[in-house]
Amino acid sequence: MPGAQPNLEPPPFSMKATQKRLEAIIKEVQEVNLGNDWKYTADDANVMTKKVSDEVKDRLRDLGLPRYKFLVQVVLGQKVGEGMHMGCRTLWDQDTDAYATVTHGNDDYFCTATAYGVYQY
Repeated sequence: MPGAQPNLEPPPFSMKATQKRLEAIIKEVQEVNLGNDWKYTADDANVMTKKVSDEVKDRLRDLGLPRYKFLVQVVLGQKVGEGMHMGCRTLWDQDTDAYATVTHGNDDYFCTATAYGVYQY
């Protein structure tokens, strides 16, 4: 609507995307889909990356937090002796926005999933 004022009120705590909520969902999705027995193959990794990402995103939407936009990034790789470092930088409202990163895996693979919850004023 032309001339409409944006909603500048932050959500109450019960309606915020907290790091704890995001972590719990990511952990559960990783454990259900990958467990400790999953073995890495390049073809399966493509499918599983999309599956984990979509399921985390769907579960976050099911929280019913109005005005939140969720973004999910999943990196699934084989452990073959090398190391890997990941980092992120964000510019957002510390009071309403949150992110969580969870790494799951075994001797054969690692799966690092990051979920961002960004409140839209």
